[in-house]
Amino acid sequence: MFFWYAATMLAVESIDVVGSRLQRLAAGGSEAWTEAHLMMFEKVDAAFEATATLAGGGTPAEIIERYREHVAANAARLRL
Repeated sequence: MFFWYAATMLAVESIDVVGSRLQRLAAGGSEAWTEAHLMMFEKVDAAFEATATLAGGGTPAEIIERYREHVAANAARLRL
């Protein structure tokens, strides 16, 4: 049951980050360029991290919790 709660919370928490990132991208300029590159590298890094976790015997719940940490960090950064 915890897995589904964490997965649902990840989806809910991600909405704020997606909205903030879309605002930055829509505004254009150097901040949009930086955000686009940051998004791309974060996604690749997170995918590698998730793969390594699974390969090391981790669980999907552990991966979701780690993604939630990434989303929280992005939310804090984007509010600045």
